[in-house]
Amino acid sequence: MKPKRISVENVNHPGQVTNLDADKYVDMKRALLEILPGMPPGLTVAEIRERLHGHLSEEHFPDGAKAGWWLKAVQLDLEAKGIIARQKVSPIRLYATGARR
Repeated sequence: MKPKRISVENVNHPGQVTNLDADKYVDMKRALLEILPGMPPGLTVAEIRERLHGHLSEEHFPDGAKAGWWLKAVQLDLEAKGIIARQKVSPIRLYATGARR
């Protein structure tokens, strides 16, 4: 049985769509939105990575395998959709906007 796929966008490449494993995407999205605060200043990507442990399912991310790649893919998609936003500081800081899609 083929895994379900989901189309994701990339805020850095408008109009570009990629199809990814839907179950892993949903798991990472849920975890990311649990972690992110709902207002600036938000968290750095390094802080998010540290906090992801315990929020991801072992089924999809055993021992956190590939979590960094999936975090970036989901982050860029959610930014493109306006669900999360970044503060333009260095390093960038991310927060949830409250928008739901």
